[in-house]
Amino acid sequence: MEERVKVRPPVSTQTVKRGKGIAALATGLVAAVVLTSPTATAAPAPAPSERATPEAAMAVAETLGSAQTGGAYKADSGRMVVTITDKADAAKVEKAGAVAKVVKHSQAELARAAKAIEHQADVKGTAWSVDPVSNTLSVAADSTVDAKEMATLRKVAADFDGAVTIERTKGEFTKLIRGGDAIYMSTGGRCSAGFNARIGSTYYVITAGHCTEGYPNFSGIGPTAASSFPGDDYGVIRNDSSSTPGVVNLYNGSTRDITGVGNAYVNQYVQRSGSTTGLHSGYVTGLNATVNYGGGDVVYGMIRTNVCAEPGDSGGSLFAGNTALGMTSGGSGNCSSGGTTFFQPVTEVTNRYGLVVY
Repeated sequence: MEERVKVRPPVSTQTVKRGKGIAALATGLVAAVVLTSPTATAAPAPAPSERATPEAAMAVAETLGSAQTGGAYKADSGRMVVTITDKADAAKVEKAGAVAKVVKHSQAELARAAKAIEHQADVKGTAWSVDPVSNTLSVAADSTVDAKEMATLRKVAADFDGAVTIERTKGEFTKLIRGGDAIYMSTGGRCSAGFNARIGSTYYVITAGHCTEGYPNFSGIGPTAASSFPGDDYGVIRNDSSSTPGVVNLYNGSTRDITGVGNAYVNQYVQRSGSTTGLHSGYVTGLNATVNYGGGDVVYGMIRTNVCAEPGDSGGSLFAGNTALGMTSGGSGNCSSGGTTFFQPVTEVTNRYGLVVY
């Protein structure tokens, strides 16, 4: 059974790795019934209570294995869709309460395409992620990618039988930290706080790893306790101050209480908080994204969104409801005309160090 989804509008503009600020130390976050005869009817659609949650749908996709699925996503109807490469797996998907959609390309094939784009093309100013809605590896090339490099990308893509799509995005994929009223590094510049967290009675601030390179101290907060960039893009600052609220600044005079962490899914509605541009929202458009910022600065496993961000928003909170999802890494565009922004999943750092986001 296949669910249709609306085509997401293309997003473009110039790119930046976003540095952002600390406000209160944590701104961051019907199946149709067909009558063929008087006695023949189609099986009824699952009741809302029986429909798969995002977590359940992604678990089914993981159980199927990378050779049997192209991933899962949320359709506009609210139903979770699990893509399959063999229609024999449809019953398993539907039993879990999700919609089964047969596709051509598996996650394994799309992963091979991603590896080829990275190693055979190796072009600065590119980013790519799997889009389960279109069942392709979506590659974005910024304004620094010249005609020869675009030809190289297309040549590599041609080996994968329609599994790779390439699009232009305006501006340049870069990582920028700039001055502003936020968290300040002893080395100069500033970024945004993502989420407050703790291990026992010791408190921390989670932010972006390109903000904590070199293990700087942060004015009014404390020293860097952990940092990972490139590869990942997360940093952990020990919070020696007395300001430890577990909330995200909504920039309208109110805050959002954060009660835990979770994993993003495609077509999920999300919000981002940052000290430069405040609160903005959009949708998750891809998972496990790779971004090549150039100079050897390549990050993996990012959340791709059509939420805008600007310099100074780096490290800021990506969240859905009361759930923390990630920290702002970088992207293209601005909040006047829109953009594409990538986020480091927060679960990677919380799982690694045993941090509890509250």
